[in-house]
Amino acid sequence: MLEVNQLVAGYAGIVALRSVSLSVGKGAMVCLVGANGAGKSTLLNTISGLIPARSGSVRFDGADITRQPAQAIAREGLLHVPEGRQIFGALTVEENLRVGLNAAGDRPGDAETDLARIFALFPILKERRRQIAGQLSGGQQQMLAIGRALMGRPRLLLLDEPSLGLGPAIVNQVYAALRQLNEAGLSILVVEQNARRAMEVTDYTYVLDRGTIVLEGPSAQVRGDAGVVAHYLGQVEQDTTSPA
Repeated sequence: MLEVNQLVAGYAGIVALRSVSLSVGKGAMVCLVGANGAGKSTLLNTISGLIPARSGSVRFDGADITRQPAQAIAREGLLHVPEGRQIFGALTVEENLRVGLNAAGDRPGDAETDLARIFALFPILKERRRQIAGQLSGGQQQMLAIGRALMGRPRLLLLDEPSLGLGPAIVNQVYAALRQLNEAGLSILVVEQNARRAMEVTDYTYVLDRGTIVLEGPSAQVRGDAGVVAHYLGQVEQDTTSPA
């Protein structure tokens, strides 16, 4: 479904990605892990059209989207949940969710059915549907950011650091929801510093180090290689979460 081939990208003269190639098959759940500054967010931003690629290509469902604007990519069904959530703090929970409909394009669906499905996935959002989003806890805001993307009826969901700053119980809730979505057929690419947690629930793992893919393989295999974890992930394996 997603094919990234020899992608080179960066910011202001700095090359952050060096000939990165990876793929996400239809219905797969894949993670990209690596230390802070490895280029993980740059990769997602380039895939979703927020940063222009310098060379290489990105193909989504067979079509070349390398030079397409972010809005067009989203309307094709490739939705990005960015690091930091970026919800609309002054809007209510429900208003934030309905904003996500703008990315649905002409994919079939019903807004009320979509909303009910998200409320079933994250019951706290239903309970707080009239609450101002900026008043939510960090974990609730993360659920809202995922829910807003789901309102766009994605065919592939990109998630950037969904566990960042969240306590273990909330992280478990978020990942349980992602696994449920994947089991229902949604393709997912998740970027994480919490490498061990991501590899517990994904099918396949890529390890990014200083802008280069240095290792890939089935998540269970990568997770079980203590030498690889120690060498490539280092501080990534430390628990830096806090209650939220």
